[in-house]
Amino acid sequence: MRRQITGYSNPTVKHLRSLRDKKHRRREGKFLVEGLRLLTDALDSGRVPEMLVMAEARDPHPLLATLERAVDEAGGEIIETTPDILGKITGKDNPQIVAGMFAEFDTSLKLIDRSNASIWLVAQALRDPGNLGTMLRTGDALGAGGLILIDDCADPFSVEAVRASMGAVFTQQVAQAPWSDFLRWLRGDAEQLPGQLVAASLRDAVAYRGAPYSAPCFVLIGNESRGLPEEYEAACDLRVTMPMRGRADSLNAAVAAAVLGYEVLASLDG
Repeated sequence: MRRQITGYSNPTVKHLRSLRDKKHRRREGKFLVEGLRLLTDALDSGRVPEMLVMAEARDPHPLLATLERAVDEAGGEIIETTPDILGKITGKDNPQIVAGMFAEFDTSLKLIDRSNASIWLVAQALRDPGNLGTMLRTGDALGAGGLILIDDCADPFSVEAVRASMGAVFTQQVAQAPWSDFLRWLRGDAEQLPGQLVAASLRDAVAYRGAPYSAPCFVLIGNESRGLPEEYEAACDLRVTMPMRGRADSLNAAVAAAVLGYEVLASLDG
C-alpha cells in the first residue's frame, strides 16, 4: 500500500517519532532505521521493513527501487512525505532520503546456537549505545556469531546503536539475559556444554597474547566505567590482561572487545 503524508500531526508521523524513545519501542516492538545503505544491508540479510518512508522529489536510485519492490511484495506500506517531516521522524536536521520501520527481533538466549561460530562477544551493563553498535560492527568484522547483552544494557534497537552498527544489527545475532540465566545457559543444566568464557581483567590474569583460547570463545567485556563485578570475573575460565603503556589505565569497552577479539581469532585460526 502506498500513500502520501503532508501534515506533521498525522498519527503515523507521531507513531514513527515515538519509536525514538525506548519505552515506545518496547511497547510497540518496532524500531527505526535511517538511510539507504543500512536498509539495503537489512534487505541483504533477509529483513524487509514493514514500513518505508521516503522523501519527495528524491533522485532515482536502483537500490531504492529494489527496496520498494521488496516492501511491496511483502505487503508492507510505502509512504512519501516532505524532507522536513522525514527529519521530524528521524530527529535529524538533514535526514537521508529514506527510513524504514522494522519489527524488533527475538533476543532470547535459546535462539543462540554456539556451534555457529568460534567467537561470540558478551557485554555486561554496557550503557553507551554507540559502544554497543560498534561492538556489533566489530563482531561482524571478526566473523563472530553475535553479541550477548548481560544485565541492564543500552537498547540494541535504538537509533544510535543501529546507526553505529553500520548494518551489523542485521548480520549479528543479538541476545539479552540476566547474568544468572546466561551462566546457566553457558554451562548447561544437565551436562557441561562447550564454551570458554574469557574476560579482560587485572585479577589473576595472564597476558592476552598467547593465552590458551578455545572455541567457542565468549569474550566478556564489562561496563564502561566500572568494568566487571568481581564475582563475574571469578566465574570466567580465563582472565587476560592487555598492556597499558601510557597514562590511561583502561581501554574503551568497544576497543577492548576489538583488540581481544582479534587476538582470539588469530589464536583459533593459527
